Amino acid sequence: MLRVEHLTKVYDDGTVALSDVSFEVPDGQFLAVIGLSGSGKSTLLRCINRLIDPTEGRITWHGEDITAASQEDMRRIRRRIGMVFQHFNLVYRSKVITNVLAGRLGYTSPALAIVNRFSKADRQRAMAQLERVGLAGKANNRSEELSGGQQQRVGIARAMMQDPEMILADEPVASLDPVLAHSIMQYLEAINREDKVTVICSLHFIDLVHRYGQSVIALNEGKLVFEGLPSEIDDQMFKDIYGQEAERVG
Repeated sequence: MLRVEHLTKVYDDGTVALSDVSFEVPDGQFLAVIGLSGSGKSTLLRCINRLIDPTEGRITWHGEDITAASQEDMRRIRRRIGMVFQHFNLVYRSKVITNVLAGRLGYTSPALAIVNRFSKADRQRAMAQLERVGLAGKANNRSEELSGGQQQRVGIARAMMQDPEMILADEPVASLDPVLAHSIMQYLEAINREDKVTVICSLHFIDLVHRYGQSVIALNEGKLVFEGLPSEIDDQMFKDIYGQEAERVG
């Protein structure tokens, strides 16, 4: 169980990105996080794995207080939390398999990682993950040679190299067209269902939320304005989340 309690984040310039946000995520759930750009979605996900330190509040996972964890403890915790980014965060001049192997850095000697020395077992694991996302034939290509959808699949394979118990997917399809968006979401859905990995995925589009989310929370100007099932987002709630001028599509 992940518990977020009274989470607040105020940046140095005074911007209130999150304000008193509380919710729970049972193990194995696919939670969609929705809201407009600037609503606090990315800040929330980065607070969960402490890429950003919250100003107030507490985050506990399996009973462990992430917000109070030391840097050494956070390195251990982050091994179990995969991250999938909107802009992929690949080393584009490196080979695809090298990018995937980066998911094992938390388990590998830093000295060996610097010179790209990974075990045979890790390389076999990387090839298996590339096979899973349909990219085994691209293992030795430079990442910059891949399409956007392929690059995001590399990002998913990299996250799975951690053997994660939870994946935080920060707008993973925002830069992709609708067909590719569904392809990427289906990979995340399969990981959630087949591997029992908790997925917390921030999204813009309500049709994706209805298709893939088991549960949903909505943020508006850093505040939690909805928590429940996708089917419970009626027209008025949709406007509360996205604004009175917003029109539903899908």
